[in-house]
Amino acid sequence: MKNKKAIPKFKNEKEEQEFWATHDSTEYVDYSKGEKALFPSLKPTLKTISLRLPQSLIEHLKLLANKRDIPYQSLLKMYLAEKVEEEIKQAG
Repeated sequence: MKNKKAIPKFKNEKEEQEFWATHDSTEYVDYSKGEKALFPSLKPTLKTISLRLPQSLIEHLKLLANKRDIPYQSLLKMYLAEKVEEEIKQAG
């Protein structure tokens, strides 16, 4: 395997972001030596949004969520995530 370049020391996170935005990481990192890592405590960053939905849609969501014994907001997130993933796969 070809020798890899040394990763420079960065003064701050911004400098590091600028570096990686303009350099190919494969010249610095040997990904063949990578190991699978698990981060059980890592949670995705969430952002609160305001969303106006028809009252009837909310009531239907609540009924469906009640059957699954989960909050309707969680069911809505599941449905949204599934549809977005489906659309991404079709577009790819």
